[in-house]
Amino acid sequence: MKKVVIGFFVFLAVLLAVAALVPVLFKDKIKQTLDKEIAKNINANVIYQTDDVSLSLFRDFPDVSLGVENLAIVGIDSFATDTLAQIPSFRMGLDLMSVIAGDELEVNSITMDEPKIRLIVLKSGKANWDIMKPDTAAVTPADTVASDFAMAIKKWEVNNGTLFYDDLSIPFGMAAYNVNHTGSGDFAKDVFDMKSQTTSDRFTMTYDGVNYIENGKLDADVTMAMDLNKSLYTFKDNKIQLNELPFTFAGTILMPDEAMDFDLTFKATETDFRNVLSVVPGMYTEQFKDIKTEGKLSFDGYFKGRMIDTLMPGFGTELKIINGYFKYPDLPQAARNINVDMRIDNKDGNPNNTTIDVRQLHLDLGKNPVDAKMLVEGLEPMKLDGNVKASIDLTEMTKVFPIEGMTLRGLLKVDADAKGVYSKTSMPVIDADMRLTNGYVKSKDFPAPIENLNMVTNILNKTGNTDDTRINVQNFNMTLDGEPLSGRALIAGIDKPSFDFDIRGILDLTKLTKIFPQEGMTVSGRINANVAAKGKLSDVEAEKYNNISANGTMGITNLNFVSTDLPQGIKISKADAVFNNERIELKNMSGHLGKSDIQANGTISNYLGYALADNQSLRGNFNLSSNNFNVNEWMVEETGEPVASTEAAGVVEVPANLDITLNVNAKQVAYDNLKLNNVNGRVLVKDKIAKLDKVTFNTLGATFATNGSYNTQDLTKPLFDMALDIQNLNFRQAFNAFNTIKALAPIAGVLDGNFSTNFKFAGEMSPDMTPVFKTLDGAGIIKVLKASVRDVKIVDKITSLTHLEELKNFVIENKIIDAQIVDGNLVIKPFELKVGDVQMTVGGSNNVEGHIDYVTALNVPTGKVGQEINSRLAGMIGGTQLKAAERVTLNLKIGGTLTDPKVSLAGGSVKEQASNLVKEAVQNKLDDAKLKLDQRKQQATDSIKNELNRRKLEAEQKAREELEKKRKEAEQQLKKQATDKISDFLKPKAKPAAKPAPADTTKVGTK
Repeated sequence: MKKVVIGFFVFLAVLLAVAALVPVLFKDKIKQTLDKEIAKNINANVIYQTDDVSLSLFRDFPDVSLGVENLAIVGIDSFATDTLAQIPSFRMGLDLMSVIAGDELEVNSITMDEPKIRLIVLKSGKANWDIMKPDTAAVTPADTVASDFAMAIKKWEVNNGTLFYDDLSIPFGMAAYNVNHTGSGDFAKDVFDMKSQTTSDRFTMTYDGVNYIENGKLDADVTMAMDLNKSLYTFKDNKIQLNELPFTFAGTILMPDEAMDFDLTFKATETDFRNVLSVVPGMYTEQFKDIKTEGKLSFDGYFKGRMIDTLMPGFGTELKIINGYFKYPDLPQAARNINVDMRIDNKDGNPNNTTIDVRQLHLDLGKNPVDAKMLVEGLEPMKLDGNVKASIDLTEMTKVFPIEGMTLRGLLKVDADAKGVYSKTSMPVIDADMRLTNGYVKSKDFPAPIENLNMVTNILNKTGNTDDTRINVQNFNMTLDGEPLSGRALIAGIDKPSFDFDIRGILDLTKLTKIFPQEGMTVSGRINANVAAKGKLSDVEAEKYNNISANGTMGITNLNFVSTDLPQGIKISKADAVFNNERIELKNMSGHLGKSDIQANGTISNYLGYALADNQSLRGNFNLSSNNFNVNEWMVEETGEPVASTEAAGVVEVPANLDITLNVNAKQVAYDNLKLNNVNGRVLVKDKIAKLDKVTFNTLGATFATNGSYNTQDLTKPLFDMALDIQNLNFRQAFNAFNTIKALAPIAGVLDGNFSTNFKFAGEMSPDMTPVFKTLDGAGIIKVLKASVRDVKIVDKITSLTHLEELKNFVIENKIIDAQIVDGNLVIKPFELKVGDVQMTVGGSNNVEGHIDYVTALNVPTGKVGQEINSRLAGMIGGTQLKAAERVTLNLKIGGTLTDPKVSLAGGSVKEQASNLVKEAVQNKLDDAKLKLDQRKQQATDSIKNELNRRKLEAEQKAREELEKKRKEAEQQLKKQATDKISDFLKPKAKPAAKPAPADTTKVGTK
């Protein structure tokens, strides 16, 4: 017995040792397999760290647990900034024997803790979860294993997850928080039952911006029969509950190829009115458990048919509520006699075959009845026949349904009838009246109420023609804390409406926004307005302002505006505006844009066309002045936070539909790390182009004069051009301040002295709002006023090679240099210097990668150079000629980079002038650069032509196919007509007895 016990403990010790060693022995192999599978199958960025991968034999014994912490999956291309999944803890249970055997890793279970999953479908239908790489390789007979992983999953689990689904193509959205999900099923088999349980504490469903389910509680227990060979999935036992509404599904989902075939029905499993009331938005709060309810309901529906890219299944639902009733315990009145009888039916999935039939809708809010009926057939066009009648005392309504923090009074009457077709060219015959009398609104957040609120509105169309529609706000008036506001408005017609409106009174934005808070926005200030306008939109579009009557005044005092999109804020201390038909004259405006003070006056014209018509420009001419304007404050990232450098979040687009001239006068402007003083000039904005016209300023001790433009008509390739006239700028300050100087003329960083320049250049702008240097072209002159050359590595290398010590330290004064930018290369044309008795000619080029390619010719007295150079020259030009010559020209080639230059002797002569050697070499470089530029432009032109030709051929082929299709259809139609005539002639006169139509099982609610 003792030996047995000892043997057992020895066995146990060995087992524990093996359990501890397995993760160590196989971790690298499993990690490599995981990386291989991701690279082979996933078309997305899967982000995790090696240190976050762990293996354990104890956590999921007898499986090996493969854990990955802080796992993230980020999309590419259109979804490059979208995180598909963020999973703090991801775990797979791997079959132990498959790990040891090593041929194929068998996954038995998957667990995710606190995952955040965001599913997105773009308007184009492209989905961010479509990340599996297509298997384009042909599978050979020997290739029987498609993957190093075998998904024999038997169970899976999600703990405290968050799920977002946003389909922009519908548009439909869904969000589920605190999601806990468990599932089980043997995916190693072809036929099995899959069981799942899902709960969510907060479930929201949105369609077209409206929340139909908000913060609901979801509990789903579903069992499905899975037939993987047939791709057939059948609902078996299932219970689903949303808030207090339980319902169940029955039927099948078949997935042949890319299509999905649905044959589903659903119905509520309980019949109390309370159940359906719990899913009404705004009802299911903490108070819901105390609400008293009565009444019955029936709710069922179907979802049947094929779903594919161009086809949707049919669907339908029917809801009946009989004698519904609810009453809040703390309120004196109840909602009674709630009766609803409605159905939605669409048998084939075509939206235009949708029917919405509200046969009855009635409820009594206290003593206030509401009645409605509506039949909608189709969506585009939409056939309507309905009416709504309600007479609601708002005081009584708040006794039935609580509106927290707000007091309402007044009598609201609605009487509306509509019958006809709504489409782009027609309106239903409609007569709708809405009248509010003695309205009163008071919010707990602000003590001053809106009082004496009266409004009479009528919408009338007697013919069904869109242009015969009249929207008439006959009267509107109110008092806010003793300050009156009144107005009226009439709009006649839809396509080319006429308008007649006036507004009078004082609007205190501080008080108004406290009563009606605006999310993400803070507004305060006072507007005193008296504005009227009358005319036709067609005259506005034609700019026939003589036919428009518009006049009025507006005074603004202490207006403050801050929003999430404009966190810097706008403050207008005061401003006055006078209106007429053609323009608005702005006077005496003063305030701040962010922290920058501004003063402005000017005129705005075509403001009616800009506000009311499409594609009309707002024109204006303003005088704008500032003592201190900070541009950096307006250079923001997507988060809205100011950036610390000139890097912008993306291409800045010049607004369309603007034709504005700004006459700028600013004493100081902060831009990046520069202080621009005495900024004067004009900025013209038109057709998505911003132009600088004679803009002058001082900075870095120099004077700048600029002209140029920034063109965003093609946002994929924004263009710019600039003409600069700079006087007396320090080399090193220019290098430190301007990226273009750093890229194209880095030698400025090692020179002491000043220069002036007159230069023009143009090119493309990159998304970070810096020039695309390879697209730059330009030309100009650089005047070196004075520059001390010392400790320059190029010059040190020349001195070391030639032993010309006077070149180590010299001064350049009043030297004019011609330069060109070609295909992103700065080409310096030959210029001459004299240092002592050394005559120098310099020219060449450098590019944005930092490479230099220069030629320098030195004309020096014979024998002044070192013995080594003399020996090499004698070999090149002959010792006799060299001894007989008084001076000799050294041809030096300079390459490498500015920080690591390479200087070599390329030749010599006793006859040629130094400038001739350099001119020829530089001209060759210039010709090569222009040739490459021309070739690139020709390639771009050819590419565009080829694309246009391809599209033309495709259009022609499509037209031929469409013509042939129509010809065949016409031929078939003629044959059918001939057959029908013969059939009519031959068929017997007596009609057979009519057979009863088969029952339509897709209808819901039938007994």
